[in-house]
Amino acid sequence: MSQPANNRPKHIVIMGAGLVGSMHAIYLARRGYQVSVYEQLPDIRKEAISAGRSINLALANRGIDALDRLGLMNQVKPLLIPMQGRMLHDEQGQLKLQSYGQKPEEVIYSVSRAGLVSLLRDAAEATGQVEFFFKHECLSINFDLNQCEISNKLKQTTTTIDYDYLIGADGGGSQVRTSMQAIKETTFSAELLDHSYKELNIPAGPNGEFLMEKEALHIWPRGDYMMIGLPNPDASFTLTLFMPNEGPVSFASITDVETLHTVFDQYFADAKGLIPDLETDFFNNPTGYLGTIRCDDWQYKNAVLTGDAAHAIVPFHGQGMNAGFEDCVAMDQALDTYKDNWQQAMPAFVESRMNNSNAIADMALENYVEMRSTVNDPKFHLKKAIAFELEKRLSEYFIPRYSMVMFHLIPYALAFARGKIQAKILTELSEGIDDLAQVDFARAERLVKQKLPRF
Repeated sequence: MSQPANNRPKHIVIMGAGLVGSMHAIYLARRGYQVSVYEQLPDIRKEAISAGRSINLALANRGIDALDRLGLMNQVKPLLIPMQGRMLHDEQGQLKLQSYGQKPEEVIYSVSRAGLVSLLRDAAEATGQVEFFFKHECLSINFDLNQCEISNKLKQTTTTIDYDYLIGADGGGSQVRTSMQAIKETTFSAELLDHSYKELNIPAGPNGEFLMEKEALHIWPRGDYMMIGLPNPDASFTLTLFMPNEGPVSFASITDVETLHTVFDQYFADAKGLIPDLETDFFNNPTGYLGTIRCDDWQYKNAVLTGDAAHAIVPFHGQGMNAGFEDCVAMDQALDTYKDNWQQAMPAFVESRMNNSNAIADMALENYVEMRSTVNDPKFHLKKAIAFELEKRLSEYFIPRYSMVMFHLIPYALAFARGKIQAKILTELSEGIDDLAQVDFARAERLVKQKLPRF
């Protein structure tokens, strides 16, 4: 039963003008809503924001699908650099490219956070129904009166705004979630890793060229720590160093320039010569924390959480933005299904996303171990080769888990569940052998069909 027109929310307030909040604004404007978006940070289109906490973004199929539905992919394409796979750097500087998939279209894309969020904000404003308020911080929420108290940092004033419905897209430190928790309407867990990150930079070469392979995500896997590098359109690379907080090689152990050079000379020698501002970047850029947020409920009265506010994850599967964009699609689909009756649509939206967000959180944590350590194991590469061959032979039954997550729209929870079964199959098939030619694929096909249903 559709909601009567006079009960349809007229004014939607979104807290957070990041990637997810800005995309939600476009979807809602297309449905005819007036949308106000409040953001405590400055507008990056007009004001530079301090560097050092970006973690370059990887755009994959789920995010592409969300952008496609808005007709924005042609505008986004100039911001993208395709990455064919992982370029592994060993301690001797030897390189090995590990393809993400086996089809030409199975690539992921490096994209600038600033460029993409600016494009989304422009698109939202172009609807004529979205207004952004930057340097405005949410102080408190009265869920009974549908009101927010907002601090205007520019004018040093505080005002109360009314909303018909409130969307909390305000990130891992969400004030909307905190306000729900304060009145015991949700509980959440914040599982911090004992590892953190630091951003560094490889600039373009003297003639504006890339100094490493352009179409790859570079990884320096070192067991308990690693560094990754993503290409930028200006031919630079944003490097992210992930290390334990404490230990013999950790953020705590690098206390001076000498120690920093010792660590890079020993473990990242091939990258070190490409980082002219290593000392400045390391000691001036902030150390970022890594964690997973899980909420037991995302909705209370006329307010709902989305994106990192509901389900922040660690960045090791390149799915944080993609999962948030998939939230935008799921909310739009729920509003379609329930004809804009928000009291019915929002519980359906939450139910559709909860298990999936928990699944990608778990897979992202597992992928950290894979990226920093497992990729060095020959058995890992054998299993990957077997998985690709099984996909060729039995694509209606077997798609590698990484491919299910990155190159398909298969729900995360289903990819996670099937991935567990597939991992056991790959372990069984790779036992006692060290080469793909030794695999009995007749047996392998029987095993797959016994243990996995068709997609």
